[in-house]
Amino acid sequence: MKVYQTNQIRNLVLLGNSGSGKTTLAESFMLDGGIISRRGDVDNKNTVSDYHEIEHERGSSVYSTVFYSEFKDHKLNFIDTPGSDDFVGAAVASLNAADVALVVMNSQNGVEVGTETFMRYANKFNKPVVLVANQLDSDKCVFDKLVESAKDAFGSKVVVAQYPVNEGENFDTVLDVIRKVAYKFPVDGGPPEEVALTDSQSEKVEELYIELIEAVAETDEELMETFFENDTLTEDEIRKGLRKGLAERGLFPIFCTSGKQAQGTQRLMEFIINTVPEPTEFSGPVDQDGNIVKIDPDGKTTLFVFKNFTEPHLGEVSFFKVISGELNEGDDLYNHNTNTKERLSQMFLVAGKNREKISSIHAGDIGAAVKLKDTKVFTTLGEKDLPAPLVPIEMPEPKYRAAIKTKDESDDEKLGEMLNRLHQEDPSLLVEYSKELKQIILSGQGEYHLNIISSILLNQYKIETEYLSPKIPYRETITKYAQAQFRHKKQSGGAGQFGEVHMIIEPHDDNSPERNVFKVNGKELTLSLRGKEEHPLAWGGKLVFYNCIVGGSIDTRFLPAILKGLMEKLENGPLTGSYARDIRVYVYDGKMHPVDSNEISFKLAGAKAFAEAFKNAGPKILEPVYEVEVMVPGDRMGDVMSDLQGRRAMILGMSSEGRYEILKAKVPLAELNKYSTALSSLTSGRATYTMRYSDYALCPPDIQDKLISSYEADQDDE
Repeated sequence: MKVYQTNQIRNLVLLGNSGSGKTTLAESFMLDGGIISRRGDVDNKNTVSDYHEIEHERGSSVYSTVFYSEFKDHKLNFIDTPGSDDFVGAAVASLNAADVALVVMNSQNGVEVGTETFMRYANKFNKPVVLVANQLDSDKCVFDKLVESAKDAFGSKVVVAQYPVNEGENFDTVLDVIRKVAYKFPVDGGPPEEVALTDSQSEKVEELYIELIEAVAETDEELMETFFENDTLTEDEIRKGLRKGLAERGLFPIFCTSGKQAQGTQRLMEFIINTVPEPTEFSGPVDQDGNIVKIDPDGKTTLFVFKNFTEPHLGEVSFFKVISGELNEGDDLYNHNTNTKERLSQMFLVAGKNREKISSIHAGDIGAAVKLKDTKVFTTLGEKDLPAPLVPIEMPEPKYRAAIKTKDESDDEKLGEMLNRLHQEDPSLLVEYSKELKQIILSGQGEYHLNIISSILLNQYKIETEYLSPKIPYRETITKYAQAQFRHKKQSGGAGQFGEVHMIIEPHDDNSPERNVFKVNGKELTLSLRGKEEHPLAWGGKLVFYNCIVGGSIDTRFLPAILKGLMEKLENGPLTGSYARDIRVYVYDGKMHPVDSNEISFKLAGAKAFAEAFKNAGPKILEPVYEVEVMVPGDRMGDVMSDLQGRRAMILGMSSEGRYEILKAKVPLAELNKYSTALSSLTSGRATYTMRYSDYALCPPDIQDKLISSYEADQDDE
């Protein structure tokens, strides 16, 4: 296998809605580059890209797939990504590894929901975009409508670089606007033949050419002056403007292909080689010190692992991009995330399920290594004296939660191991082992996402599981102060137990002042604040503990025991057994026995006094609230808003972005169960949303009563 230099490499990611034909297009790229000798077919389940069993079963991509093509002494690395929003994590990781996005559109459908979603991510990561009008051999496609929908969605940056002469079943010819020629493609792919333009075709090319050079001229002042002087631009000048326009995201050129017939792919690869900037010309990733790390063939060896995957007969495969320097087989590198050494004993170039050993990989290139010891996804490997590791890729916030359990308890340990492995393969899948809820909570991008996880567990790892509604992590707190005292006394022969604790509790707020005067049983009680301890709680909020003991009524050696009793009660709140938070406790009096008092006595007395005071202090249940942002077509806005209001949402505001309305709201987590499925049903899959934890808020009284009644019924059953 030839070793390519940095300037011979281009890195691209295939993005697009499900059904846009990305995987079929991938086969054509590899066929044109001689990487495969026969083009596979999705229906026949023999493609190089979608090669996993679950992808054959579902008929669509579930994982991202790295492949490459060799064309005109260049190596083009591609990453084929799933089209479903449920697997957007794969697209996000791939976008970070690539330099340019090829956004593939189904020419029958124009701009779809997924097209807009992936364009937003390309915009977020500042990636240049080339639009690909695919499936032009389909009988229902109308290219002019596709261009219209693209311009409507993405604005005047969209320019036509190629125009189909005969879209539909007989598609085989395009007008190349950049070169002002017509290309006719062989039936089963291969180099196109340049054919003479008819008069009508010449007029169409000229019309599109003027639009193209005007858009190109606007990318550069020098080109604009040349255009005004000569009223045209040369092919080299157009290429220069396109190169700059692409790099600065000022132009989104549209190219024409039929992946199924391998038509148009060679000309597209030629455009990529001639016009897309080299890896060194792009802004690189950022390290944890905030510095941009440029692609540098002469720099210190640095690589970043953007994907991990476990292959059945190969073990764990780590996919990486070389950021700087040169990587050679057998190199010892330093893992900057775990501070350990890692040897790359074997390296491969990857084309889907096909792998070829390689001895050296240069900056800007993508490769794979197997069986690395401590290297997980988003790890930085390199020379030991690198300034800092690269920042991990930020995954989209999860939108769907479910509790998972095995049907056979003997599989519990294996389930935990496999879920951790699946998280490494798909970092957008979050796994939480909740001690509080006594559930394993999976959080992903949608119901389909988690259904795929369940299918993988069953078919690949032979673990049968079921999903349950996740419990809600409620919190308990108080709204006013209350006093209580409790005497713990136990005598059973020999040494007994005795401890008495008097305390006052009140709500805690960082902004509220401390006080030491309270009214108890109609009388004013003034406390002496002799000691204060603040204890941030693992589940949020604080416990503030005051020692107000005077006269030695309780020995100071028993205060830690009282505090321990309080902490145990906070972990099992009196109302529903949920964690309690944000409480101040003033221990101001009590009694001891010279023989029978001990730590366990004061621990129990403190806990009982706290529970009694809690019930008299206006106890309330808090529920987690999430900030939800819904991007919805304007004609479905009313339905979505009505549905949110039915979910106790507090609408925060609305704005617009292109053809979409953006609705922001705060919604209790309890009301968001299966919201992704409901939203898809309401909008025919045209809306998307994100959700992020905001804070805790008081439950409405009717819901609080139901929660308490349910908890008490469960306690009675036990």
